[in-house]
Amino acid sequence: MHIVLVDTSRVVLKMIAALLEPQGHTVSAFTDSAEALDYVENTDTVRVLITSLEVRPLSGLELCWSARLLAESNRPLYVVTMSSARNARNLAEALDSGADDFIEKPPGPEELHARMRAADRLTTMQGELIRLAGTDSLTGLLNRRAFFQRARDAAERVGDHGKMSAVTIDIDHFKRINDEYGHDAGDAAIQAVAREIASEGIVGRLGGEEFAIVLAHRSVVEAEALAGRMRIAVEALRIRGARVPIRLTCSFGVSEWGEGDTVEGLLKRADIALYEAKTTGRNRIVTAASDLVLARAG
Repeated sequence: MHIVLVDTSRVVLKMIAALLEPQGHTVSAFTDSAEALDYVENTDTVRVLITSLEVRPLSGLELCWSARLLAESNRPLYVVTMSSARNARNLAEALDSGADDFIEKPPGPEELHARMRAADRLTTMQGELIRLAGTDSLTGLLNRRAFFQRARDAAERVGDHGKMSAVTIDIDHFKRINDEYGHDAGDAAIQAVAREIASEGIVGRLGGEEFAIVLAHRSVVEAEALAGRMRIAVEALRIRGARVPIRLTCSFGVSEWGEGDTVEGLLKRADIALYEAKTTGRNRIVTAASDLVLARAG
């Protein structure tokens, strides 16, 4: 596991790291608690934070609380506090501040390793629960809530003047597939399309037969090219049917990020373009920025 250690003493940090690293753990050590928090915030691989209560400029309790807020919704993190003065008040304050565990300083090797095994079990379980909470069960893509959260995070990184684009996708005549071939065939069609579009960007199933992709740092021209490749790939699919293979097509809407934009606005414009693609013949791509219709190849 990747473990962050925080203590005012470099001797203590080296001693604990010497116990952890031979067990295969990656250890990042800090004497400054604010630097440690910034590192945890920007390093998704960190699964354990071990901090003394006596650290600065953030106290150990403040560091615990801040780290817990970071991890609360979208990442597994096990927080351990340590102090040379173990008492009921310290323990209660640490747990109330978001710590998962409390150990004496300096920790003994056997106790420390046991705590890390417990941390590994818990963060593995947390990670799986987080994954399941954000995953569409039929396709394995992001579900609607997780998709929008990831897209908003990407938009924040891109900023007002960066490049970003979106593609919305809808399976053509999906109701007819369900009516003629049954819901199992409909599910198979949704899964097949999901596999074809899952290769790039932030990809989610928004509901039913509708999907969306957000491409951070990618231009609208790149989004159009990606949609074109996907359109051809979907057109080549054949889904097993009771009598004959089922053919599929999809329609695509493309939009481009602009200054002062929002993820909702970006996807709304792509949806309007998608509607245009559906009403002008299907199996085609419409770009909201230019109203360009890329007609079916061949």
